[in-house]
Amino acid sequence: MCHVLVIEDEWLLAEYISDIAERAGAISIDTAMTEAEAIEAAEGHKPDIILSDVVLAKGEGPQAVQTIFARCGEVPVIFITGTPADCHPCNPPGVVMGKPIDERRMIAAFREMMAA
Repeated sequence: MCHVLVIEDEWLLAEYISDIAERAGAISIDTAMTEAEAIEAAEGHKPDIILSDVVLAKGEGPQAVQTIFARCGEVPVIFITGTPADCHPCNPPGVVMGKPIDERRMIAAFREMMAA
C-alpha cells in the first residue's frame, strides 16, 4: 500500500499531480493547500511519499516537510516547483523537479523511491 500526501495550493495542479501519483501506483492520496493542512494531514495518516510544491499561498512546502519529518518520521519527497532555485531546504532528502511537470520523469522518480 502506498499513501501519498500532495501539498499544492493550486487545486487543478493538485488534481493533476494526484492523477500522476495514481498512475505511478498510489493507493490513497491526501491533498493539502497550506503548510498547516499538510502537517495535519500527515499526522492523521502518515504518508509513504510526499509530493510538494515549494511556495504555497499560506506557508512553504519545505517547512511543512521538515515539520512532518520531526513529528512523523522521514519519508521520500519529490518537490515540484516553478522556482527550483528557491527550494531550501529541499535537498536532501528529496528530488526537485521543475514545472511544467514531466510526467514520465515524475512517475520514474516516484516508482524508484517506492522501490527503495
